Amino acid sequence: MTAATGDRLLLGDVAVGDELAPLSYPVTATTVVLGALAARDWRPMHHDKDFAVERNGTRDIFLNTPNQAAWFERFVTDWTGPYGRLQRMTFRMLGSIFPGDTMVFRGAVTGTGVDETGCGWVALDISVSVDGDAKTTCSARVALPVAADDNPWERGGERWKP
Repeated sequence: MTAATGDRLLLGDVAVGDELAPLSYPVTATTVVLGALAARDWRPMHHDKDFAVERNGTRDIFLNTPNQAAWFERFVTDWTGPYGRLQRMTFRMLGSIFPGDTMVFRGAVTGTGVDETGCGWVALDISVSVDGDAKTTCSARVALPVAADDNPWERGGERWKP
């Protein structure tokens, strides 16, 4: 069961070793530029190809950090659906992603549990690759409902201990 099927993904539906459905996305110059603009990143290596090539020595403009973060968030929340609440995400960029590349996101569940407040947690290892070459690795922790009447977004105060 996944959020993509229209069902609510519950903690009990998830097990260590489960793989998330891959997400492939062809990167265009528009993908790169709009991501930089959304993040108010005016650095020219994210919108000026001549600058990126001549001054940075890269083959083209490339995705910036906030743009990649947003793609990782999309990948996780596409899987969890609207009741998944992202708590933490850390990633390490290993290479650049350029227009003409096709990003492929893959993820796997590495841990599950319930904390002392009754909140359900899932740990994920995620990567984005281009042509099989890992460009960024990510680990994430996301809260999932433990029952049909639970909603991590309604948790606050003592009931939310990220």
